[in-house]
Amino acid sequence: MTNRTEEATELPEFTHLIDLAAERLGGLAVAANDEFFAAKENLVKGTPPVFIPGKYTDRGKWMDGWETRRKRGPGHDWCVVRLGLAGEIHGVDIDTSHFLGNHPPFATLAAVQTPERLVHSSDFAALPWVEILPRSPLAPGARNFFAVQNRAAFTYVRLSIHPDGGVARLRVHGVVRPDFSKLLPDEMLDLAAVENGGLVLACNDMFFGPKDNLIMPGRGVNMGDGWETRRKRGPGHDWCLIRLGAPGQVRRVVIDTNHFKGNYPDRASLEGCYVPGREPGQLPDGASWQTVLPESRLEAHRIHEFQIDPARGPYTHVRLNIFPDGGVSRLRVFGTRERA
Repeated sequence: MTNRTEEATELPEFTHLIDLAAERLGGLAVAANDEFFAAKENLVKGTPPVFIPGKYTDRGKWMDGWETRRKRGPGHDWCVVRLGLAGEIHGVDIDTSHFLGNHPPFATLAAVQTPERLVHSSDFAALPWVEILPRSPLAPGARNFFAVQNRAAFTYVRLSIHPDGGVARLRVHGVVRPDFSKLLPDEMLDLAAVENGGLVLACNDMFFGPKDNLIMPGRGVNMGDGWETRRKRGPGHDWCLIRLGAPGQVRRVVIDTNHFKGNYPDRASLEGCYVPGREPGQLPDGASWQTVLPESRLEAHRIHEFQIDPARGPYTHVRLNIFPDGGVSRLRVFGTRERA
């Protein structure tokens, strides 16, 4: 098994943010001018790209990515991706893994904000695209990271490769900008959910399962679709820190141990703090933590619901503690947004 916690420390800071283009969040490659060798849909797959020696199609070598034919004239190739969740883009990962003699030497990225769900190539030509990544060199067979400075909210991105070639994955890391305008003042929502702007900032261990799984939509599909720590052989406990999508009062907590049967935590608790005005990825250092849910017994493969009465908060961040270790599929923190 790979120690994902140690691996993550070597990546740029923006990779700790949500991949707004992820297929699991509704990201979709909607249009491309060419996908002769490999389909555009591969760009937003959640799995790491793979290479299968000796696998061919009637078009040529099978590749796990988006690959265009060799260009014999002027111009360049492009692909438009609809973000699964609208938001600010802080950085991108243009991954050319396994594309060695056929990677694009350069790429640019543009973005646009439109409420329409467009699907045809002709729909995108007249949009007011904003360049967020100028023409930049790409290394072959590598993850190419680029920071983005524009902090506007976008719904689509257009990856242009110069002049042609293959890209395995496109990751668009950023901060979700949810639209709360249609919510009633006291309407309940999951303050921690990724679609409502929740963000997992840190954890002490995620050896078997990534921390971001905790706040993803739906129930976990298997044991790998959750947050899971290694077996603890000494004192202490494991924890995970989440920035809520909006400050709010907590009224109900759901801890789902779906698929975790011989490795669920024995107990769990939840704490909250109120530290407004921080940058999205900034930790609430020096915060005063309060108990939201006292240490409570958990069971295997089950949804646990806890009513918080009276409501606690408001909080901007919560910390899930598990005792002593194990796996949790999802955490839901239902409440009402703080009134301005």
